Amino acid sequence: MEIPSTTIIIILLLILVISSALKILKEYERAVIFRLGRVIGVKGPGIIILIPFIDKMERVSLRTITMDIQPQDVITKDNVSIKVNAVLYFRVMFPDKAIIDVENYLFATNQIAQTTLRSILGQSDLDELLAERDKINKLLQEIIDEHTEPWGIKVSSVEVKQIDLPPEMQRAMAKQAEAERERRSKVINAEGEFQAAQKLSEAAQTIQDYPVALQLRYLQTLSDIATERNSTTVFPIPIDLLSPFIKQSLGGEK
Repeated sequence: MEIPSTTIIIILLLILVISSALKILKEYERAVIFRLGRVIGVKGPGIIILIPFIDKMERVSLRTITMDIQPQDVITKDNVSIKVNAVLYFRVMFPDKAIIDVENYLFATNQIAQTTLRSILGQSDLDELLAERDKINKLLQEIIDEHTEPWGIKVSSVEVKQIDLPPEMQRAMAKQAEAERERRSKVINAEGEFQAAQKLSEAAQTIQDYPVALQLRYLQTLSDIATERNSTTVFPIPIDLLSPFIKQSLGGEK
């Protein structure tokens, strides 16, 4: 028995209507439902039912989005031309606002991030950008988040990834770093000489107060020479060591 063609068409239409009426949303997705052009709410996740040809939906992901901010040419506060790129982390908190209040929330967020990056970095010195990057990142996050909040978007973090310096600036910074290292080396050397002079002065004062310390030091030097296994050792004897024996001898003769 053959099935009439009209029945086949009806069955196909029913399948088409059912497939357009039933939608499955993942756990991280939400659907903004429009009924005859008006928003009736946000649904999901799971199975949702739409009225065919009347209801329309816009899918919105609630996962954190990682957006790369294209390299921007920036002139710093101290008139240094640099190229900076960054990465932006954000997520949609209110899907209805992200769809209704802005035409394309991804594009809009990217644009506001670019302009804010140029503006904030242009108000900072190069040394500040290199040394206080955490402070710059936090300031960028606060300003971008303030602009995107009306769109239902929460900016969690902004990280400046790379700062490209012109070659002449790199050479100047290399020379500055080399000069700084040389200065530190000279300072450390001078401090060592100063400390050594202080110790020698204290040692001289001790020897002056206790002359026998000089003889002990002399004997210690001889001991050090003996450990070198020299074939010949010159051993001069100070007169001070022999003076007691000379006095005793002279006394005995008397």
